[in-house]
Amino acid sequence: MKKAYTLRVAGLERQLPLCPLNEKLYIGAFIMFGDVELTCACARELLKIAPEHDVMITSESKGIPLIYEMARQAGENHYVVARKMQKLYMSDIISCEVNSITTAKKQTLYLDGKDAASMRGKRVLIVDDVISTGDSLRALEELVERAGGHIVGKMAVLAEGDARDRKDIQYLAVLPLFNAEGEEI
Repeated sequence: MKKAYTLRVAGLERQLPLCPLNEKLYIGAFIMFGDVELTCACARELLKIAPEHDVMITSESKGIPLIYEMARQAGENHYVVARKMQKLYMSDIISCEVNSITTAKKQTLYLDGKDAASMRGKRVLIVDDVISTGDSLRALEELVERAGGHIVGKMAVLAEGDARDRKDIQYLAVLPLFNAEGEEI
C-alpha cells in the first residue's frame, strides 16, 4: 500500500501521509502548522487570485496561520476567526453547527459579536486550508450572512475530492481521495 501522496502547490512539494477515514477511504493529511515556507508561499499565491475584500474569515484552527500570513502580506491589520468553543471574552455570540470529515463529531463554530460587527456591510473573503465536503465552508457562509457581511469569495489552498468541481470556490491545487491501497480515486 502507498503510504504518502506527493503534493505540489505554490511552487513547493510536500509528502502527505495517507490517513483512513474508514476501511475504504483515505485522505492525504495536509497540515500547514509548523511549515512556515508552505504557509507563506500559499498565502502569497492565494492573494494573487483573491477578490477585493474588506475582511477575511476562517475557522479555527488549521486556517489560522494561513489567514494570518495573508493579512500580514496584504498589509491588513484585522481578520476574523470562528472559534470552536465559546470564550469568556465573547458576547452577543452567533453560532452554527458543522460536520467536518477530519473530526469525528459534530462541532459548533462561534463568532464574537465584535467580530460580527466588523463584517456588517463589508466585503468578506472566506479562507480555509482545505475544502472537501463543503460543510465547514457552509457554516462560515452562514455566520457571515447572519453577521450582515457580503461574501465576495471563498478560497482554499486545496480542493479535496469532488470539491474540485465546484464553481463557487478558488483554490491552488487539487487533493485527491484515495482507496485502501493508496490509489487515487
